Amino acid sequence: MTKAQLIKELAEKKGIERAKAEAIVEAFMNVVKEQIMKNETVYLRGFGTFATKKRAAKIARNIGKNTEIKLPAHRIPSFKPSKKFAEKVKKIAVS
Repeated sequence: MTKAQLIKELAEKKGIERAKAEAIVEAFMNVVKEQIMKNETVYLRGFGTFATKKRAAKIARNIGKNTEIKLPAHRIPSFKPSKKFAEKVKKIAVS
């Protein structure tokens, strides 16, 4: 599902204008991004947690040039689904 499809589905399910649904989705995404960039956690009960994960410094290899690259320690955004949500997804039949 793309963002446009999400906006359309939200507008249809809630009976609101597409522009209003788009504003809500954009606002939600902006709030989550702002909090993540502040190294804060966004916890949505029953859905999951948006947070950052710390990656340690390491040495990687550029295969094409056969050289080493030093990667500094850094943080990456992550999403961890709630236990209930993950359990529901596991129950979906694999086709």
